[in-house]
Amino acid sequence: MDNAQAQALLLAAGRGERMRPLTDHTPKPLLTVQGKPLLQWHLEGLQRGGVHSVVINTAWLEEQFADSPGTLFEAPPLRPVDIRYSREGRDFGGALETAGGIARALPQLAPVFWVAAGDVYAPEFGFSGGDLARFAAAPALAHIWLVPNPAHNPKGDFGLSASGLALNLADDNAPRYTFSTIALYKQAFFAECGIPPGNPDGIKAPLAPLLRRGMDNGCVSATLYAGTWVDVGTPARLAELNSGDCPV
Repeated sequence: MDNAQAQALLLAAGRGERMRPLTDHTPKPLLTVQGKPLLQWHLEGLQRGGVHSVVINTAWLEEQFADSPGTLFEAPPLRPVDIRYSREGRDFGGALETAGGIARALPQLAPVFWVAAGDVYAPEFGFSGGDLARFAAAPALAHIWLVPNPAHNPKGDFGLSASGLALNLADDNAPRYTFSTIALYKQAFFAECGIPPGNPDGIKAPLAPLLRRGMDNGCVSATLYAGTWVDVGTPARLAELNSGDCPV
C-alpha cells in the first residue's frame, strides 16, 4: 500500500472520568503535555510518517476540537495533515466506545488504517510507511503495538509469541504486555463485530473482546515497542509527565 494514501483514526471521544476535574472543562486529548496538546504529539508523528489524512472521533466537549486542531494540522516544512471528524456526541449524544467508534468512522477510512488513542503519549512513535506496507501485504487483519507493563497495569493485557502473533492468554502467570492502543487494522477485521460500517444505530461496543477473538483465530500480529509511552490517565500522571518525573 502506498503511504501517500495512508489514513489514521485518533480516538478522542471519551469523558476522561479518571482525569477529572481537569476534563470537566477540557477534553483529555487537548490537555497540555510538555507544552503541546496531547493530541498534537500523535499528529506530529503521523505527519513525520507521511500520513496526511486523519479522522478524529469526538463526543465529550467536541466543539473544542474546532479550534484545536481544527481541520488542518500544519508543521512546516512537512506536508499538512487534513483532519475530518466523526462526531459521536452530535450524532448519538455520547461516545460509542472503541469498537463502536471505529465502526462509525469506517466509511471515512482507507481499507488499511492506523488507530491510536488520543490520551497516550508516545512522542517517538514513527507511524512507519514500511510497517503499513508489510501489514497490508500480510494475512493478519490487525497488528498491535505492545509495551512493557506500567505500574498501573502490572499484569498486562496480551501475550506475544515467538512468531509475532498476539496471544489471548488464560494463564495469569504467563508473560503479558500492555496494549499501547496504537495499531494497524484492515476494515475486514471489523466485519466480525456485528456492527455495519458507519454504525448507523450508534451501537456501543468495546474493542478488547474483538481483539481477543481475533487472537484466538490467529489473525492479530504484534510488535513490542520499547520507546517512550505513557497512558496519561490521571491528573497525577499528567503532572509527573510535565515535571519530567513520570517513569517511561
